[in-house]
Amino acid sequence: MNAPGLVESVLHPTDFSLASERAFAHALAIALLRNTRLTILNVAGDGDRSGDLSRFPVVKSTLERWGLAEAGNAWQTVFGRPGFSVANVALTGRSSSRKIAEFIEQTGVDLLVLATGSNEPAGWLRGSTAVKIARRTRTMALFVPAWAERDIVTVKGQFRLKNVLVPFDRVPDPARAVEFARRAAERLGAGDVTITLLHVGAGPALPRVAAEDGPGWVFRHEYATGDPVGKIVEVAMNKEAELIVMPTAGRQGLLDAVLGSTTEQVLRRSPCPLLAVPAAAGSGQRRRA
Repeated sequence: MNAPGLVESVLHPTDFSLASERAFAHALAIALLRNTRLTILNVAGDGDRSGDLSRFPVVKSTLERWGLAEAGNAWQTVFGRPGFSVANVALTGRSSSRKIAEFIEQTGVDLLVLATGSNEPAGWLRGSTAVKIARRTRTMALFVPAWAERDIVTVKGQFRLKNVLVPFDRVPDPARAVEFARRAAERLGAGDVTITLLHVGAGPALPRVAAEDGPGWVFRHEYATGDPVGKIVEVAMNKEAELIVMPTAGRQGLLDAVLGSTTEQVLRRSPCPLLAVPAAAGSGQRRRA
């Protein structure tokens, strides 16, 4: 990862399901706003033709539907963005999560955008595959649940970010998560954005996070007691959050291979996309082959 808040490359693994289409809209919007590289990746099993490049989402026609490009224009004329590029990559392998982690290791990625919870029989992102990918890498990841009630970006290209929730504790350090929440409000916000900093717990000295209001966003501090996972989900629903940003320890991977981590439990019940941000300095640093 470069300086806090900067995303210079986006990777979207897809299985061509409806759930992946929802996540693709988020990946494309972020890449456009950052003027950066978007890689769309499919991993097909041996002998499986699902990696056929003709099945990949067509960026140009998507932007035409979004009203950001005119039909018939050449690629260079439509985009005209020096840093923006799109690449479709088809790989084969028995373990999609392992192949994706290897791809990240070899090429370097700043942000993963993952669909999760697909119930479509042909989808390899169904079940916990997205979590397995996150466990194999320390790259920051935006999870887009198939069951989410709210999105940051709709499949029609409409931005809806009004409320962001950042649950935090003393450990892991929430500073980078707060910074990315602010950046999301700045780049993706649909008008004024409220960022709620939520601490669930009790103690004589409750922790606070340094955060300053700015043009287009305002921070709110809240404290609660009870089950952390249940309370985070409850507040996200009550606040009608379009995004949850969670700091992760990420000692072994973005989601440490400890069954039932708080982030993983929140993800399985989240009513909106969830951005998991490695807390340790340098934990998201890109590696080059």
